Amino acid sequence: MPASGAVTRNTLRQQIADALRDEVLAGRLLPGEEFTVKHIAEQYGVSATPVREALVDLSAQGLLDSDQHRGFRVHQFTVADFRAMIEARSLITEGVFRRAVVHGTRRVRSEALVSVRRRAEEAARAAKGGDLDILIGYDLRFWRELTALITNQYICDFLHRLRVQAWVFSVPLLRGDRACRDWLWSGHEQLVDAITLGDADAARAVMDDCHTHSLAWADRVDPELGRPRR
Repeated sequence: MPASGAVTRNTLRQQIADALRDEVLAGRLLPGEEFTVKHIAEQYGVSATPVREALVDLSAQGLLDSDQHRGFRVHQFTVADFRAMIEARSLITEGVFRRAVVHGTRRVRSEALVSVRRRAEEAARAAKGGDLDILIGYDLRFWRELTALITNQYICDFLHRLRVQAWVFSVPLLRGDRACRDWLWSGHEQLVDAITLGDADAARAVMDDCHTHSLAWADRVDPELGRPRR
């Protein structure tokens, strides 16, 4: 019985953490917004313990800030933070994808990429259509599944955390940007093609385009006002 109870609580803890992360990614919980354990517990109709544990987990992931007296608030990333995320992601993925294409299809078989390709197609379609809500979900799944195929779990988890944080920074700004559709990267399918073929130059070119695209968008964000420049 204790083991079953522990599983239930841990599952609830993860469900609450996932739900709150989705709220942040959807822009319904905005950077700087404050809330308490009691408020979230009442909102979801659960006890305080799994809520507190979920909020601590999200704080450890860099998505929330904890204040002993005021509760929690959504972390407010800066333009400089975003640029640092892109730099870190660029340095790591350069090595990850170089190793993958060197090993070629012996390491990443084309049949193993079938599911990833589906994610790529949906993400690219959403990006081209300017559908931010659909894009975020497929984009996160795409990168998580792809990196899980070609690198170890520690690197995969770190890259996923960076991508979530980048979306947390970007979402409120993109929603307020009339040119949003022009700044949603849609090269997912090209990357899968390059990895499948073991084409190192093509994979590097796609990744370079992804990072350049992100940094070009960051250039439009006013570091003082925290919104896209007109």
